[in-house]
Amino acid sequence: MARVGGMFAVTAARIDAEQPLNGLELGERPDPVAPEGWTTVTVRAAALNHHDLWTLRGVGVRPEQLPLVLGCDAAGVDEDGNEVIVHSVIGDPARGQGDETLDPGRSLLSEVHDGTLAERVAVPRRNLVPKPAALSFEEAACLPTAWLTAYRMLFDKAGVQPGSTVLVQGAGGGVATALIALGAAAGYRVWATSRSEAKRKRALELGADAVFESGARLPARVDAVMETVGQATWAHSVKSLRPGGRIVVSGATSGPMPPAELTRVFFLQLQVVGSTMGTREQLVRLASFLETTGLRPPIDRVLPLARAREGFAAMAEGELFGKIVFTV
Repeated sequence: MARVGGMFAVTAARIDAEQPLNGLELGERPDPVAPEGWTTVTVRAAALNHHDLWTLRGVGVRPEQLPLVLGCDAAGVDEDGNEVIVHSVIGDPARGQGDETLDPGRSLLSEVHDGTLAERVAVPRRNLVPKPAALSFEEAACLPTAWLTAYRMLFDKAGVQPGSTVLVQGAGGGVATALIALGAAAGYRVWATSRSEAKRKRALELGADAVFESGARLPARVDAVMETVGQATWAHSVKSLRPGGRIVVSGATSGPMPPAELTRVFFLQLQVVGSTMGTREQLVRLASFLETTGLRPPIDRVLPLARAREGFAAMAEGELFGKIVFTV
């Protein structure tokens, strides 16, 4: 597919808040130019995220920034022939007290710089992580956004130890799927919710100890809630916590403005903690965790990049369990 001076890419060409796929274009784009301190990766596989749909809806980007190549996640080969995973957080650890996700100026690939849904992508050299040989390119491409977000939520932000009970809201999404699998592999008691009976069944297959319909009364209060759904599940998340428990929030796919439930929060001394992505070092440890345990990301489907519109449509309709991966 490679051409002199150009490459195939999936691009946000315009914003449409109601019909995001109307802004999606597939076709020729200029090859990336790597500034000083950056390098180019030849993409072998790239994963789709809700972030890509939000971009097409105009969240986090302005019309004058378009066209912009979409995609945060990729695994591929660097200029020296090494197999690598691309860490998608573009930030300076020194400006975030050692954590690039806390850099006030940080961004993700496809927000300011062109993203990974392309034959090639330019990234800072420090953003390259060695891909374990045990992981396929498709599996490795699932890690930098959803799985890294879940790793940080569960092992850094939740404040609970293996053996604790953790509730994962909205089983089926990429982060929620990763939370269930990682939590089960690490010895947490994982409960999960979903409106879909099929997704509840898949959650059990991933290692969840128990599953419930969304909003159902639980048999006991939990130590921590992993929240990515937002408005639709917030009240249930707050009511499900034990006194002193913690909600870790990394997304709000159903809306960002639920009732705060402040009376319950202060009376039960609950904690609400935000979490965004993860550091390069956490991505290294996540890849090592998968290599050591044999755990692998569940992949809903693998499509060639030229059929990216099918993957975007499936995500927009919510008809998936696990990651959608494009091969290049």
